[in-house]
Amino acid sequence: MRRRFTRLYGLTTIGVRRIRARLTTNTSGGLLAAVAAVTVTIALMTTVSGIALGLASQSAIQSEDVDYWVVPDATTPTAIAASVQGPKLGNVHAASTRLTRDDRIEYATPVETSLIRVTNGGGEGAYVLALGIVVPETPRTVAGLSTRGLTPGDPHYANGTYSGPWTGEAVISGATAEVLDVQRAVTLDVETGDTARTLTVRRVAENDVSTGVGPVPVVIVHLSELQTISGATSGDAASQLLVSTTDPSVQSDIEAVYPGTTVVTRTGLSQTASLSSLPLAIALAAFVTSVVVGVLFVATMMGLELLSDRETLAVFTALGYSARSVTVLVLVETLSITVVGGVLGVSLGVLGIEAVNLVSGQYLGVAPALVDPRLLGYGVAIALGIGIVAALYPVWLYRRVPALEVLSR
Repeated sequence: MRRRFTRLYGLTTIGVRRIRARLTTNTSGGLLAAVAAVTVTIALMTTVSGIALGLASQSAIQSEDVDYWVVPDATTPTAIAASVQGPKLGNVHAASTRLTRDDRIEYATPVETSLIRVTNGGGEGAYVLALGIVVPETPRTVAGLSTRGLTPGDPHYANGTYSGPWTGEAVISGATAEVLDVQRAVTLDVETGDTARTLTVRRVAENDVSTGVGPVPVVIVHLSELQTISGATSGDAASQLLVSTTDPSVQSDIEAVYPGTTVVTRTGLSQTASLSSLPLAIALAAFVTSVVVGVLFVATMMGLELLSDRETLAVFTALGYSARSVTVLVLVETLSITVVGGVLGVSLGVLGIEAVNLVSGQYLGVAPALVDPRLLGYGVAIALGIGIVAALYPVWLYRRVPALEVLSR
């Protein structure tokens, strides 16, 4: 075993030194092209994966009148409450009341988000994104939809007893109205788990919420009623807290309400309201494209390099290196190329993520991409995979031509 390890270490060293030497000569065009191809593909994959990761991990709901968002930090164990949909904030009614008492704050409201299934009079149903809020006295805009038509406050909450009157009021987006084929004053049946409730459409909003792939069906209801529907009454949980203020000095007070959470401003927020598998689709497309392009390009360039260097490999065989040893040598050289390209690629990919956030923040007011340390390992691992698969072609070329035949030419 030790002998095999020593031999493998020696072959690896020879392969790495050969690649290093060839990259510094005038005949390194093919190898440099292979490195560049891997670098570009891994950089693009890292950047796109960062965008997909950002889309999948952020869930803040935008409101035109809100200056601060309190969002649970998904990476910290100090989140007050949690569900299968992600971390939650707890005791949100008391927190919003406490903030509203501050004269510097115009209003504060928790927002609970949940996917619920609604049907129109027992007909065809559809899943919609429900937003539960404590309705402010003056109509506001949440997720692009005005709260006009909803009774101010949160009557059903009843100081935490959840025994107050059930208003059943709802404001729906145009996409929701189209999907369910409903208009104003129509009653909708809601089912989730063992709970069955009804909602009455008070108004169909003119605006829609869009994720870039089409409008999203959205319905706005009272917070306590959505908590009852989704089973979030225990702990008085909500997904986030929206705060409207014109005084930046209140940020520290907002941060003190929920230690361990993230408080972001209007310009620092990436908005995502995706009901589909869009982030997964983006990441999968980036993965497939990178692997296919990387394998094809590296295999072709390394195959050409092997044909131009076959005499040197034949000398190795003549010196007593077995076919297996030379195969390992070819594999090591191919992997060396892809690892170098992978390291450069993830570095450029991180810069690409920062560039995307910079441009998006400047022109769109959002920062959609996320830099995660796991992306670095992911990019290098994909580069290694590309090298392993791409090495099959040059290895096949080497084994196809006998060494003695090459030396006799």
